[in-house]
Amino acid sequence: MPVIAPVFALVLLVTSGRYGYHRDELYFLAAGRRLDWSYPDQPPLSPFLARLMAAVDPDSLCVMRLPAIAAATFVVVCAGLMAGELGGGRGARALAAGAVASSALMMGVGHLLGTTVFDLAAWSLICLLVLKLGRDPRWWLVLGSVVGIGLQNKVLLIVPVGVLAATLASTGQRKLFATRYFGFAVGIALVVWSPYLWWQAGNGWPQWELSRAIAGGSSGTSDTPIMFVLLQFGLFGPLLVPLWGYGLWRLWNSRWRAFALTYAVLFVVFLVTGGKAYYLGGMYPVLFAAGAVGVFRWLGEDRKRWAAVTSVLTVNAVMSAVLFLPVLPVAWLRDSAVLAINYDAGETIAWPRYVEQIAAARPPGVPILTANYGEAGAIEHYGPEYDLTTPYSGHNAYWWWGPPPDTATEVLTVGIDHRRLTELCSIVEPAGVLDNGLGIDNDEQGEPMFVCRNPIRPWSQLWPQLRTLG
Repeated sequence: MPVIAPVFALVLLVTSGRYGYHRDELYFLAAGRRLDWSYPDQPPLSPFLARLMAAVDPDSLCVMRLPAIAAATFVVVCAGLMAGELGGGRGARALAAGAVASSALMMGVGHLLGTTVFDLAAWSLICLLVLKLGRDPRWWLVLGSVVGIGLQNKVLLIVPVGVLAATLASTGQRKLFATRYFGFAVGIALVVWSPYLWWQAGNGWPQWELSRAIAGGSSGTSDTPIMFVLLQFGLFGPLLVPLWGYGLWRLWNSRWRAFALTYAVLFVVFLVTGGKAYYLGGMYPVLFAAGAVGVFRWLGEDRKRWAAVTSVLTVNAVMSAVLFLPVLPVAWLRDSAVLAINYDAGETIAWPRYVEQIAAARPPGVPILTANYGEAGAIEHYGPEYDLTTPYSGHNAYWWWGPPPDTATEVLTVGIDHRRLTELCSIVEPAGVLDNGLGIDNDEQGEPMFVCRNPIRPWSQLWPQLRTLG
């Protein structure tokens, strides 16, 4: 484990500057410029970290992603430590850490600054702390702090935390709660989380509306029920399914049955409610830890068995890196399977080129209105080079940040359907189509641009029609 974690971090760091910003990262930078206690679609932690990294170096993609690299590496370390808490020695800890480090999910989320990697880090630490509670109830104080901070990153964390608490209580671990430290932990978590709750309550709980939209499939990464099930075998690589499956079985037959039961309950909950496949990702490190303890005992001193296991981890790591890290030249992506498997790779390509085309299509002084926060975030980041003003968008938090001025008689729109624009403006003229220059796009076509003239009503009145969630 002392070697695996640094090597994993180094790989992420070396590849962090390739390709470009992800659209979510551009959005977090925009949100960070408008730092608040919460946003209509997320808590404030990721925008805060984006702003912090931009203060260090506003133009460095590597610096931007340092928190994500640290969080992903922390998950790898936690997997090894959990194996130790479950009775494993040095070899079991290394096996658990290696399995997590070689996974597609950890490479993918560790490469991008986003809420998912910090959610995985928080959930991994929570699982580790629960394993420690049996020896010292004072760990509740740390656990409460972690839950509070984790909820300031992603509200979804409340679901696995609640399920794990319920399964612990129902599987003979009630004594863990029979301490004053548990009450202190709940209080700490609520205090840390309270600014988010205060903001959401004061603004009509907009994030719950967004959650319903995502559950309905509005997000670009939403999964159908069948895909949710199938992707569970690919999140950490199909070659490692036997290891985490064995870990699930071992936990079910141990005093820590609550973890196995939590996995089963969360699987059903996310499947039924339309959750994304990676929502269940936080459970796998503890499954790997349990599986590694048992597999290590089987491996013993047999060099052939160790060679076989090491080969599997190596192949899994190489496959994950090729698909989920920017290791291939951009020009190769069009003829590869990367974009079909890794949706996010296409979201890290050609943003500077897009902004250049938007600047060329924009009539002088005309405001820009985008359909997607990705284009809006890119314009904010790269636009000053072309004297572009702050864009407007109806997507998520951008809608909350307000419409174009009512005095604007024309706007340049990006990505908004022509038929929708005819309901807003009396004159709609084509202004071009965004082209990344490589013939590749997640939507298989470029975003259309139009000049929308003579709005039928002031933009402040049209703004409710342009709101988009997801």
